Amino acid sequence: MPGPQLHLATISWKLTGPDFIRGQYSREHTWAFDGGLIVSASPSPHVVPAPWSQPEHIDPEEAFIASIASCHMLTFLWLASKAGRVVEAYSDAASGVLTKNEQRVPWVSEVTLRPQIQWGDGTAPTVEELQQLHEQAHHHCFIANSVKSSIRVEPVA
Repeated sequence: MPGPQLHLATISWKLTGPDFIRGQYSREHTWAFDGGLIVSASPSPHVVPAPWSQPEHIDPEEAFIASIASCHMLTFLWLASKAGRVVEAYSDAASGVLTKNEQRVPWVSEVTLRPQIQWGDGTAPTVEELQQLHEQAHHHCFIANSVKSSIRVEPVA
């Protein structure tokens, strides 16, 4: 990887709602990425209740968890290919826990990855090799190296 890389996201919001000062305004917004994808976003309804949030939109906590899970998966796939293991399918029912820190500020304190992997015929690793692949993936994941949240990997058999 040659030198620093710049990654871009444009976040856009516009006031809609009867009273901004009283908190009666929509928090719906969009995320636009350099490839052209635009995603509808909103705070979690657990943080900001409807009608000021939209539960069907992605929220920052979900995106944070998804970015960790995605980075782990992509790194894992790369490592598996280098080790001569064929991954035919990979899914992860990842979750995150929002708690409050010592200053009572909410944060995603823990993320749990639950990868379920389908291996090509005769290429499945041993339990120990699988654990090592996950440890290496965690160690090399760009996102995991960028956060302070505890990240656990609990492979699903």
